[in-house]
Amino acid sequence: MLPRRPLAWPAWLLRGAPGAAGSWGRPVGPLARRGCCSAPGIPEVPLTRERYPVRRLPFSTVSEQDLAAFERIVPGGVITDPEALQAPNVDWLRTLRGCSKVLLRPRTSEEVSHILRHCHERNLAVNPQGGNTGMVGGSVPVFDEIILSTARMNRVLSFHSVSGILVCQAGCVLEELSRYVEERDFIMPLDLGAKGSCHIGGNVATNAGGLRFLRYGSLHGTVLGLEVVLANGTVLDCLTSLRKDNTGYDLKQLFIGSEGTLGIITAVSILCPPKPRAVNVAFLVTCVPPACGPGSPRPARLLHPALRTPGCPGFAEVLQTFSTCKGMLGEILSAFEFMDAVCMQLVGRHLHLASPVQESPFYVLIETSGSNAGHDAEKLGRFLEHVLGSGLVTDGTMATDQRKVKMLWTLRERITEALSRDGYVYKYDLSLPVERLYDIVTDLRARLGPHAKHVVGYGHLGDGNLHLNVTAEAFSPSLLAALEPHVYEWTAGQQGSVSAEHGVGFRKRDVLGYSKPPGALQLMQQLKALLDPKGILNPYKTLPSQA
Repeated sequence: MLPRRPLAWPAWLLRGAPGAAGSWGRPVGPLARRGCCSAPGIPEVPLTRERYPVRRLPFSTVSEQDLAAFERIVPGGVITDPEALQAPNVDWLRTLRGCSKVLLRPRTSEEVSHILRHCHERNLAVNPQGGNTGMVGGSVPVFDEIILSTARMNRVLSFHSVSGILVCQAGCVLEELSRYVEERDFIMPLDLGAKGSCHIGGNVATNAGGLRFLRYGSLHGTVLGLEVVLANGTVLDCLTSLRKDNTGYDLKQLFIGSEGTLGIITAVSILCPPKPRAVNVAFLVTCVPPACGPGSPRPARLLHPALRTPGCPGFAEVLQTFSTCKGMLGEILSAFEFMDAVCMQLVGRHLHLASPVQESPFYVLIETSGSNAGHDAEKLGRFLEHVLGSGLVTDGTMATDQRKVKMLWTLRERITEALSRDGYVYKYDLSLPVERLYDIVTDLRARLGPHAKHVVGYGHLGDGNLHLNVTAEAFSPSLLAALEPHVYEWTAGQQGSVSAEHGVGFRKRDVLGYSKPPGALQLMQQLKALLDPKGILNPYKTLPSQA
């Protein structure tokens, strides 16, 4: 056996992420940051019905008799105090506000069943709500729908230490579940920036993607079973823990990504992977050809023609780094994220987090995870030596201990928070061919000019998922008209999707036609009519509005 060659990594890769000007602590949950509509100094969010052209459907209104019935079903779980209802009526982006007068907090699927049976009989609309961290307005009422919160449905029902199968109620917070399984040497198959607030039921209902999608895939694959309460109160128990079950239609798939429009998820069975024994994170700066000195290797000569993007200087090198990363890291690659220079500037300006690397048009965050620290370090070392030698990467920092790993991930995870502090945010969550992923950002910068404050792009390059964000001082109908339908038309022209992982909700229900053919939309409407004939579950969401 040949002796193992010691790794000669450059000094800059071994330096830890520097202390930031502000706190590097765990990101604060979005709900904790948001506060109530009437908090001093925070302007009240306009009612959705006043800002958008939407009409209330002919549902009943809640009566005193209904409140008495709900109190019998969930004693102490009926909230009608106007002040307590302010936050649940407003979405996390503070751009949508309903006017619900009732919030229900059941603890069991049986209570949810009794609530929905009553609402079905009375024709009362219901808005399911988990952590209320969504980006498309799917978790807040549009009018006066009853808010059904899963917050008190937060029990772990079982965990199998051999198979790694977790069964829990829908209201369990993702971060708390992560701690629970990590104590047992497993991890959750998804990780989100909103993990401190989001609920697993909401994650499944929106088919959330997140930071581990590249390694572990979507919830369509990791969710093994569901318990769902249908619109008429029927409890559908498909809460299996079997890895393989080929008996008829896989009904759980109907509810993953349905956003509470077909049924309310009350419990989840999910497969958790073993906890990696070795995790490494590298935060790198990709080379931009004009910045490369005379005689330096020119990365463009290394590029496959399909990866060349002349309109986005520097992004071609990001793509080439990703292609090289996949080839050299293979099975240990667990995340490949990218962010542009404006993202980093806003994180520094609004959150006071210092960049650990030199300024650059683009940054990439690479994570590896595996079972053998020496094996992973050797593979990562060879990759870093290669990209350094080829000129694809010019600066970076690396972390192996948990504290520094979290510090580097903070730069990526808190971009959304930084954007929210920059003004009104127009958010787009697009799925695109990776070679065209950043073109829409440069297109919009030219199209909008000074009318936009900032146009930024970041996201999960490994999944072809771009988070496109445009900030402005305040909401502007003219700016919205310049963005839509242009963004959706451009995306459709690339055979992309108008929603990669955030869902459809209220905001995108009328643009599904850019990603789905008429036949698919018709079948979705038929499924909705079959499972919820009165349309009481999360109305005005997910499906196109009917004329």
